Amino acid sequence: MGIFARLATLIKSNLNDLISRSEDPEKMLNQVVVDMANQLIEAKKQVAVSIADEKRLAKQAEQEAANAAEWERRAMLAIKAGDDGLAKEALNRKKEHEALANTLKDQWTKQKNAVEQLKSALRMLSNKIEEAKRKKNVLIARKKRAEAQRAIQETMSGMNNVSAFETFDRMSSKIDQIEAEAEASSEIAESYTGDSLAEKFGKLEQTAGADDDLAALKRKMGVLPPEAPKPEPKQSRIEAPPAREAAAEPAPQHTVTQAEQDELAAALAELEAQEQQEQARMKR
Repeated sequence: MGIFARLATLIKSNLNDLISRSEDPEKMLNQVVVDMANQLIEAKKQVAVSIADEKRLAKQAEQEAANAAEWERRAMLAIKAGDDGLAKEALNRKKEHEALANTLKDQWTKQKNAVEQLKSALRMLSNKIEEAKRKKNVLIARKKRAEAQRAIQETMSGMNNVSAFETFDRMSSKIDQIEAEAEASSEIAESYTGDSLAEKFGKLEQTAGADDDLAALKRKMGVLPPEAPKPEPKQSRIEAPPAREAAAEPAPQHTVTQAEQDELAAALAELEAQEQQEQARMKR
């Protein structure tokens, strides 16, 4: 094999490989359907021409048959006129038109059969094109489904890679660092602006009221001794006429039921829990 033949073979192989790799099934199928549709249009034109020829032959055969009948009528007129020679010429012309009419009729019959065959072939071609369109849609759907499956598999294979999970962990660590820095900046800002000190005093004022309520409830339950009376201010002694002192009657005592004791104990526990929470906030 000469060098030029080898070079030609190499060029053909490379071109064929390039064409094969550049072929898109969807575009190729669409182009095939377009070509078949164009062929159908050309076939319809040919069938239309054949039908027109059939009709033309039928009209010509009818016209020649009419001409033969006309010459026969003329021959009859010549016979009536007593001119046999003219009648013979008219009959000869009649035979010519009859022969031509028979020839045209045979051609019309053949053309009609050919037109019927062309119509049948045109219907088959149209059915084939419709079937090709349906197959094209199915094949394109299969192609798209295969491409989607391949894309999903490629994505899944990429997610199975360890580097992807390492990237997620690294980004999570960076986000944790950013959050910690933000919290530290907020604490530093509160320390220098005095907001934390004002907040502590506010919590202290709230806790003071809760402590007073808790002590009052404990005294009511008898857990704490009653509050000592406040000393009254000394006043100048003014003598008054002696009055009869009424006998002091003992004050009626209120008996606390078990349900009230349970309710007071629950309220006391709730106040103690609130006090502990406030103290915990104060320590922070």
